[in-house]
Amino acid sequence: MAKFEKLLAVIFICAFIPNIIHVKANFTKSMYLTWGVQHASIIGEDLHLVLDKSSGSAARSKRSFLFGSIEMLIKLIPGNSAGVVTAYYLSSEGSQHDEIDFEFLGNSTGQPYTVNTNIYTQGKGNKEQQFHLWFDPTADFHNYTIHWNPTEIVWYVDSMPIRVFRNYENEGISYPNKQGMRVYTSLWNADDWATRGGLVKTDWSNAPFKVDFHRFRARACKWNGPATINQCAANVKANWWTSSKYKQLSYGNIRQLIWVRKNFMTYDYCKDYKRFNGHIPHECFKTQL
Repeated sequence: MAKFEKLLAVIFICAFIPNIIHVKANFTKSMYLTWGVQHASIIGEDLHLVLDKSSGSAARSKRSFLFGSIEMLIKLIPGNSAGVVTAYYLSSEGSQHDEIDFEFLGNSTGQPYTVNTNIYTQGKGNKEQQFHLWFDPTADFHNYTIHWNPTEIVWYVDSMPIRVFRNYENEGISYPNKQGMRVYTSLWNADDWATRGGLVKTDWSNAPFKVDFHRFRARACKWNGPATINQCAANVKANWWTSSKYKQLSYGNIRQLIWVRKNFMTYDYCKDYKRFNGHIPHECFKTQL
C-alpha cells in the first residue's frame, strides 16, 4: 500500500510540473527562415537578415512559449538606414493574437536610432512607446530582452528596463496570458512611416541592408495548448519567473527605468490626447512600476 501511495504521489507531482524549456541551442536548432531565404542565413549561433529592393527577410522560432525570458543580441544597420525597420518580437497567431514588440526604426546618418515598443492583446495594439538609444547600436551587439510573466512584461536593453506593462486584468484591462507566442525577427522596408513619419524614404543606393543577430536564448515555458496556461503560471519553484523577485522591479531597476524615460523617451501613447480624442486608455492611469 505504501508503494502504491508513493507512486500516486509521483504521478500527482509530475502532472503539475510545468513544461519548462531552457533554449540554449544555437539559431540553427531553434529558428528557421520564413521568407527572403535567398539572401538571409542561419549559421550556428548567428542569424543574418538582409534587405534589398527585391525582398526583405525574416525568421521565427520553431516552438511557442508562455512566460519566461527571451533575449537576443542584435547589431543594427550602420550608416543611412532611413525607412528600414528591424523587428524582434513575440506573437501568437490569428485575428485575436497577442504580441510584444521591439522595433528598431532606421535613421538618417548621424541621427539616433529609435526603438518602438508595443503590445497587442486580443488583436488590439495602439500601445506604442518610443525611445532613442543612448549608445550606437550599430558598433557592436547589444542585448534586447523581453521578460514576460503573469504579473508584468518588462522590456530590457542591456539589462536596463525601458518599459513595464503590468497585469490589471482584474480591472478590465487585457493582458497576454492565455496564448503561446513564437519569437520572430524580420528586416523590411517601411518608408511610408518608419522615419519621421514617412518623410524620409529608403535610399536603395545603400542596399543591401544587413542586420546581425547572435545568441538567441529562451528561458521559458514551452507552450502545448490551453492546458499549458495553469502549468506555466503556477507559483512553483521551477517557474522562476513567477517568484517574488520578478513580480516587481527592484529599487535599482526603478531608478534606471525613470532615468531612461526621463532622458530618452520620445513618444508615449498615454500622452497622445489628440490620437485618442481625449479618451486615454485605462491602463495609462495605473502604476507601471
